[in-house]
Amino acid sequence: MIYATGDTHGTFERFREAYFPEQATMTKDDYVIICGDFGGVWDGGKQENKRLDWLEQLPFTVLFVSGNHENFDLLAEYPAEDWNGGKVQRIRPHVIHLLRSQVFQLQGHSFFTMGGGRSHDIEDGILSPFSEDFWEQYLYYRSIGARFRVNHRSWWKEEMPSSGEYQEADKILEQSGWAVDYIITHAAPNHIVDLLSGGAYGYDPLTNFLEDVRQKAKFHYWLFGHYHDNRIFEEKYVLLWEQIVKVV
Repeated sequence: MIYATGDTHGTFERFREAYFPEQATMTKDDYVIICGDFGGVWDGGKQENKRLDWLEQLPFTVLFVSGNHENFDLLAEYPAEDWNGGKVQRIRPHVIHLLRSQVFQLQGHSFFTMGGGRSHDIEDGILSPFSEDFWEQYLYYRSIGARFRVNHRSWWKEEMPSSGEYQEADKILEQSGWAVDYIITHAAPNHIVDLLSGGAYGYDPLTNFLEDVRQKAKFHYWLFGHYHDNRIFEEKYVLLWEQIVKVV
């Protein structure tokens, strides 16, 4: 069995048996995929490690793509390895980060993964914690209710894919004949962004790239998170947040 869900932001209550009873018949060969904003690798503290250990004890394997709210400095400390046709980082033996620009073979189905997304809560700026007047800026921004984040504390430029990751994605999709069974992302392609927001949300390099994928690729379903809702668009684009849905 393969299930998918949306952003968890380091909170995993939805995986308790009371809320996800399907796990009673699952094994470590079954998967639940989190569509970005996993948030389970954030500060490296004791409580975080306890939560990761709890995830490891679940009867199924947890997979995730990156979102925009991840600590990419900490994630970078985990070595990459080959797994089921693509590159991953093992946070725990059965808590696995599916890297960008990959195609994985899971239970006889192909999954293209492209995590990442642009933060929507940074319009007032990114503060540097190394600036001499950081605390003055920080307290002022807080006092006026500004929407900002702090570099390497609550925001990382790696939230968006690099040029190399886009190139690798093109290469791997070309090798796959631009045909996969499922696409797993955090952000959505431009067309779906428009349907979701009525044109209120802007585009960015990642949504532009995903739009190119949408127009070229053949696939059964596209599952994504990021927008904090549970909706289906045009039958095969599935936006997930708290809901857990069966994929296979």
